[in-house]
Amino acid sequence: MKFNLEHKDPQSKARAGTIETDHGIIETPIFMPVGTAATVKTVHQHELRDDIQAQIILGNTYHLYLRPGTNIIQQAGGLHKFNGWDRPMLTDSGGYQVYSLADNRKITEEGVKFQSHIDGSYHFFTPENVMDIQRVIGADIIMAFDECTPYPCEYNYAAKSIDMTHRWLKRCFDRFNTTDPLYGYTQALFPIVQGSVYKDLRIKSAEVIASFDAPGNAIGGLSVGEPHEDMYAMTEVVCNILPESKPRYLMGVGTPGNILENIALGIDMFDCVMPTRNGRNGTLFTSQGIINIKNKKWENDFSPLDEFGTSYVDKQYTKAYVRHLFASDEMLGKQIGSIHNLAFYLWLVKEARRQIIAGTFHPWKEKMVKQMTTRL
Repeated sequence: MKFNLEHKDPQSKARAGTIETDHGIIETPIFMPVGTAATVKTVHQHELRDDIQAQIILGNTYHLYLRPGTNIIQQAGGLHKFNGWDRPMLTDSGGYQVYSLADNRKITEEGVKFQSHIDGSYHFFTPENVMDIQRVIGADIIMAFDECTPYPCEYNYAAKSIDMTHRWLKRCFDRFNTTDPLYGYTQALFPIVQGSVYKDLRIKSAEVIASFDAPGNAIGGLSVGEPHEDMYAMTEVVCNILPESKPRYLMGVGTPGNILENIALGIDMFDCVMPTRNGRNGTLFTSQGIINIKNKKWENDFSPLDEFGTSYVDKQYTKAYVRHLFASDEMLGKQIGSIHNLAFYLWLVKEARRQIIAGTFHPWKEKMVKQMTTRL
């Protein structure tokens, strides 16, 4: 994997670059649709590729390990072959899912014992076997196994947690460096900065993560309930330490406004379930603001979902029709909502990139954040 930093915004720390992988080039800043269980919910691969214009999607180690299982994925020749996606892919390590299973897991120095949410069976993740699982899944970018602390989190717990995450990280790299890719293309391992909302812990963790000289670096443990101001403060602290020559990935973020504010702080890569989850529930993000398409006010509004939208659903379907689909509990409504929101997110980062290259990102960002947070 290779990162090329191409442009910097003169009024912020926003940057534009490219990430080269064996499955293609990714233009940054980029948003990555989340395909938790080998699928972006309700969206076909051809829609992701041709209409939404996704350049990279995510899979989730925890969910894929449980179902369909590594045996099936390996028999298929890796996740790219299994789900038919021929562009870059990233897998997270399962650390966040372990965090979300607080009532059904036990963390020790060796790893994490957890109970499957599917059938209650017990399993054990270690830094070593999580590397092995991600070798089998075969994503282009894979993540180190870490502990994602909750919010709020006591300082002493967060301090002990990052020390363990750093010890786990060394074990991840030891395993990764003594194993080979399985499918004839390379994989890149990203470490993850933790430290909750404590500046000194974030600084310590960022310095440790930077010392591994990985191809790219991630920031975890944010967007877990903390105020947006804390998210931005921690992101700024970490971006000042992580090397400029490597891509920076802010995990699990977020709203369109969150994305633009974090691009301004130096983040290159984002993922979040929000566009698909909210789209399935009738909340649509647009360039003019946020729409609850279920509201009666859209019942006889025959205008496009977003007059500036780039997706075919924006050109083909009206607000009145999509409201009717939700009122009738038709599956097509959930599909249109997901496609629209993903296309909007991908348009947003593409336009942010264009503005960075033009040197006009900062004033454009200020205007767009205000517009996009308005409820229509």
